[in-house]
Amino acid sequence: KRRGDDISIVTSGMRVELEATQGEAPTWRVKACSVAFGGMAPTTIAAPKTAAILVGRPWSLDAIDDAVRVMADELALPASVPGGMPEYRQTLCASFLRKFYVQVCLDLADRRAEDTDPPAPLISDADKSAAVTFLNADRPPTTGSQEWPAWVNNTTKASKSENGAATNEGEKKKGAASSSDGGPIIDTAKPISSSVTHRSARVQVSGEAKYADDHFAKAEDDCLHAALVLTTIPKGTLTSVDAAPALAMRGVQGFVSAKDIKGSNKIGAVVKDEECFVTSAVTSTGQPIGVVVADDQDTALEAARAVVVEYGDVAAPDDVCCTIDDAIATDSYLMPVSGEHHAISTGLPFDEAVAKFKADHDDDEVVTVEGAVYVGGQEHFYLESNSSICVPLEDGGLRVIASTQNPTKTQMFCASVLGVPASKVACVTKRMGGGFGGKETRSAFLTCAVAVAADALGRTCKLTLDRDVDMAITGQRHPFKGVYRAAASKTTHKLIAADIALYCNAGYSLDLSEAVMDRALFHCANAYKVPNLACLGRLCKTNTASNTAFRGFGGPQGMQVCETYVAHLAGALGVAPETLRERNLLAVGESTHYDQVIEPTHVDLARLWARGLEVAEFATRRAEVDAYNATNTWRKRGLAMVPVIFGISFTAKLLNQGGALVHVYTDGSVLVSHGGTEMGQGLHTKVQQAVAHALGGLDLAQVHIEDTATDKVPNSSPSAASMSTDLYCMAALDACAQILERLEPLRAELAEQSNDGLGVPWGQLVVQAYVRRVNLSAQGFYIVPHDRCGYDFAKPIPEGATNAARGQPFNYFTSGVACSEVELDVLTGDSHVRRADVVMDLGCSINPAIDVGQIEGAFAQGYGLFCLEEMVWGDKEHPWVKRGQLFTKGPGAYKLPSANDTPLDMRVVLVDNPNPHAVHSSRAVGEPPLFLGSSAFFAIKDAIASASADKLAAAGPIDSPLTPERARMACGDAYARRFVSADGAFRAKGSF
Repeated sequence: KRRGDDISIVTSGMRVELEATQGEAPTWRVKACSVAFGGMAPTTIAAPKTAAILVGRPWSLDAIDDAVRVMADELALPASVPGGMPEYRQTLCASFLRKFYVQVCLDLADRRAEDTDPPAPLISDADKSAAVTFLNADRPPTTGSQEWPAWVNNTTKASKSENGAATNEGEKKKGAASSSDGGPIIDTAKPISSSVTHRSARVQVSGEAKYADDHFAKAEDDCLHAALVLTTIPKGTLTSVDAAPALAMRGVQGFVSAKDIKGSNKIGAVVKDEECFVTSAVTSTGQPIGVVVADDQDTALEAARAVVVEYGDVAAPDDVCCTIDDAIATDSYLMPVSGEHHAISTGLPFDEAVAKFKADHDDDEVVTVEGAVYVGGQEHFYLESNSSICVPLEDGGLRVIASTQNPTKTQMFCASVLGVPASKVACVTKRMGGGFGGKETRSAFLTCAVAVAADALGRTCKLTLDRDVDMAITGQRHPFKGVYRAAASKTTHKLIAADIALYCNAGYSLDLSEAVMDRALFHCANAYKVPNLACLGRLCKTNTASNTAFRGFGGPQGMQVCETYVAHLAGALGVAPETLRERNLLAVGESTHYDQVIEPTHVDLARLWARGLEVAEFATRRAEVDAYNATNTWRKRGLAMVPVIFGISFTAKLLNQGGALVHVYTDGSVLVSHGGTEMGQGLHTKVQQAVAHALGGLDLAQVHIEDTATDKVPNSSPSAASMSTDLYCMAALDACAQILERLEPLRAELAEQSNDGLGVPWGQLVVQAYVRRVNLSAQGFYIVPHDRCGYDFAKPIPEGATNAARGQPFNYFTSGVACSEVELDVLTGDSHVRRADVVMDLGCSINPAIDVGQIEGAFAQGYGLFCLEEMVWGDKEHPWVKRGQLFTKGPGAYKLPSANDTPLDMRVVLVDNPNPHAVHSSRAVGEPPLFLGSSAFFAIKDAIASASADKLAAAGPIDSPLTPERARMACGDAYARRFVSADGAFRAKGSF
């Protein structure tokens, strides 16, 4: 599944001995043959019948085709085969035989020793590509370039960075010049819009950076270690828990469960529909029953396994609800807080809109399509697994050190389970080794379990999850199903209407699923104007881990459904998907389907699209791809360009607020505490830059960002929704403005006294301020304006009004386009990205280098979501996995992109479009670029269409991730058709 550091799905070893035959038609005859395969049985097996059918026959394609027919019986696999993918694995065996045939023929042509030897079987130039695999193909080193404007005194000049070197075309500008060693020169007098190095970069790459688990890490530290006792069935009742065997073990200090909770056992991100510790009803595997605490981690883990847990009313496998389709079949849904499934509609209902259009035009002027598509889940796979430390305090309080995106939620949850005021609990986060949304809520539940143990034993306790446990119990990106109908005009290629039903697999509790679905509903038209659109979202309740926030927060899933019906319509219209996309881009002054008007300062999608076509050299490369495909049968290239428009704001209005605390000391140094958390995205660096700039261009070394802590900045929102830079830079600037306002009279007085026109040095100013008893500390606060955030799905829309009556969901938008070119091995489904071009509008970037890094990382993560990473649960489609258990709970089974999956050539361009609605005219960057990784998905789809005889079917829906299995089987050639059902229908199984 992954091009590097992986175990093969199927392997093959083949040997053939040929002898020349003479006569009227000399040829090569098979004298001996052996064929063996791995991945078709528990151990490597030979295929003697397949080999035997070749022996004695001329080495020809007819013989190979006969061998494939024998192979279909000899290597047959049942639908329930461990490892799954039976059709694909059998198809691979046939494909390998075809590859072997071509390679032998080419070798024969090269090795022909005597003129009297028979000629090698003729392989056409188009068929020669069958012999190529990623193992023998030359892969050049990855290259890339980054280009952004240089923002100086409100003017711009193009800057370009290749392989880390920042240079200017023409005159060099501050903050974008190149140093002799190829690194960027940092103008500390103008820290805004400079590519300042991430403030933790050096300690992170050297291994000196401290994370949660690094606290109390020494054996002599007075710290106990915790291990969770978890449910092992997906549905049933907890009847008894016997911790005696664990407590009898040396080094075990205690066991805590629900009976030890002094406060409330009820917890939940939005509604309290979960328990800190299970008391009776079991609704998923991996729910905490209790915590074993021991002197060291190994002992704690061993003791946790020794706890005896008994269950009753254990559900039969077929009664366990694991997938969206299971939930639909059993009407198993979670309801939003409002009590109704959320929906958005604009214009006419689908049937009415189509009928009206036909009445106004000809009946055959409308093209309609319908289909269903699944979008798989995704594991966060942050480098640092969840880790929490709880230190009991003498007054009954608690100090928490946690790897969390949400210190305030962690503080409030811990206070609730302990039964103490929130003021007695302080949560501190220095940094995380990645979060991606996975530590927004689920980390808080784990910390609660440790808090109960620390409180009960009166000693410091630490919990750090092993990777497999973290993956199994903390939830992933929500799988989605989209069922759609869409219509477009045959002549204008304008979208007419769409009707969309979205379903997400929420897992066993609500968590953030309501807001995730809301975001999907907002983005199910992506960047297009759809005048008549209706969309409805349903939250499926299943017996799996509760799924949670993940970078993009439902937006990528909604946009993938949109791009599926757009591509489907393009195929039905007989035009390129890019033609339909460009024709329907939202324009300034138009409204989205939720009736937010696109303002001139929001986006300029037409400009971005045109720039994307130019940067990607799209027209030239489209012709090159088509020419390549015309001359290659078994390797195909694909090219696709997609846009993204991503709304920036928390969809929950109350979260659009942030605070910061700024202290200025008499030596001129500055300390900043703010409510955001650092997870590698560079938030602290940007706040440091903003504060240094606000206080008169201080050297960055004079500004220190303190660890995020709830006893410094209270009631903070989670670091999520790409909002942290907007909120916390603005809050810090508010604090700086207060301090500067107090200093201004003194500065003017001192400047008048100096009378030299040079101004007052910062250090002198703050000393004099202290002498004169001026307050050098301020608490800053910022909210997104009331009229620029907040959409209430529960609010009735008055007759004659639009969705705008419910509010404006987003403060502004971040937009971009991406073009990807891929190459696909038709016989195996293996593919790689040859080139990726990304053009993004980030306004006036505060730190272009960090933002480009975010774009490149988001693209890679999006590529993983749509092309590679596949979750597998024990469900009806995977009977070889125990029902309700996660199979892909480690990097061995779960395939993350590796170095070999990076684009061979990646180019990132930032355009200049100042944004008046965010700090320093910038735009948010964290989540919006992720969907651009789908350009690789649609490029693979384009390559499949070139390989497929049924172009219309190839334009239809195909599920993601578009793994090698799905890509190979979608090509629909004779080999693939041989191993699928009689009607030729095939849909790769998936845990959706």
